[in-house]
Amino acid sequence: MIVRTSWSAADQNVLTINDEGSAPRSSTVDDVVRRSARRHPDRTALVFAGRTRRVTCFYFYLWDADFGPAFIKVCAYFPYPAKVWLNGHEWAKRQASQAGIGFTELSNGFATCADPEGLQAICDRLGPGTINVFFQRWMSLLPLPLTEMDRDAGYWWELSMRQVETSRTVVFDAPRRARGFFEALVVDNLDIGRPDHVEVIFAGHPRRWGRPPKREPTYKTRIDTRDTIGVTVNADYKHSRIKQYLKDGRALRIETVINDPGDLGCKRRLVHLGELQYKARAINNRLLDTERVGQGCVLASRAFERVAQSTLTGDGRRSPALRFGDPRVMALLGALCVGLNALGFTNRSLRARVSHLLGVAYTVNQMSYDLARLRSKGLIRRRPGTNTYDLTPEGQRVAIFYTKVHDRLLGPLIAAHTPPAPPELQRALATIDRHVGGYTDRARIGKAA
Repeated sequence: MIVRTSWSAADQNVLTINDEGSAPRSSTVDDVVRRSARRHPDRTALVFAGRTRRVTCFYFYLWDADFGPAFIKVCAYFPYPAKVWLNGHEWAKRQASQAGIGFTELSNGFATCADPEGLQAICDRLGPGTINVFFQRWMSLLPLPLTEMDRDAGYWWELSMRQVETSRTVVFDAPRRARGFFEALVVDNLDIGRPDHVEVIFAGHPRRWGRPPKREPTYKTRIDTRDTIGVTVNADYKHSRIKQYLKDGRALRIETVINDPGDLGCKRRLVHLGELQYKARAINNRLLDTERVGQGCVLASRAFERVAQSTLTGDGRRSPALRFGDPRVMALLGALCVGLNALGFTNRSLRARVSHLLGVAYTVNQMSYDLARLRSKGLIRRRPGTNTYDLTPEGQRVAIFYTKVHDRLLGPLIAAHTPPAPPELQRALATIDRHVGGYTDRARIGKAA
């Protein structure tokens, strides 16, 4: 079963059917993986292998009273696998209309709504039961390779999740604000596909079923340009990804596309849809929260002094300083900025990242001391009874502020007199240098020998 948030007609032979009747049957040929079993010559165990075969598949494009456009694909090759495509947004729109809730339609979403609480309650009703009712109703109408006799004998389809897209849409009051915010996100989050940073969003799940993968999963960021929606930022994680783009030029759409529920530590069967949706929504929220911190991480003077200078805690103990510009401090906060993890981090996991950024040996004792400094400043908190730490909201702001000012402001300014600095910046600094030199000469201070 594939739950999608978008739908479009396919350029294939199609069988159209509605609630009242059916149309003539059509078919197409698709590539599917055929699995076969053979007995190993040296063992009694069976060896399974998969090969791609071109087999006949039937596409049934549907128009449902509740879900609107959808389609079901049935393979004519045993064991007759099937796929179902549904659109949750279309279902919610129809349910809202039936409930008398006024709304302004956004393509694949809502722009405005007269009763947000009522609409949210409708969206929360979409679950395994609703989807299974849709599936069983249409399977009783379509021509299928399995008969009612097979069904009574226990041979029937059971739905599992192949792909689930969960989105969050932030609608702006003016299109120019939406575009300005999204362009800032594109600049700030080009590195969101790095392995450590994607773990921030997906909150890495250590559980794994079955054999380990033969090759490491890919982590990458792609920026695509499409005529329909413009620029799209895709952050790939294992088999899944996050998409960000402007919807209709006035809304920021964040979509978590789960192509393998195991990426989030969930089972595949449809009964686990609620758990998968909960984790996917949390991913969208974490991404948006992280981006909000990145767009507004300015520290007040007192907050900066409290972190950058030695202070006393409430119980009178000394809290060591985290001095801005110190290589070890910058590597520490840079590691926190990249390695935020909703499951937390440990001495070992954070130490590896700090050592990589620092470029020199970084011991366990040094990591323990730095963790104590972060705790005394209120930037991290330790989970009771564990060795796992979580970054506080204040810690997020400090980590991003230190890293942005150091890497994106001071670094380019200090190197502004050398290429490839912009010519206008080089000319401005030359003017400042000339005026400072003039004041030095008039004060008869002279130049250092």
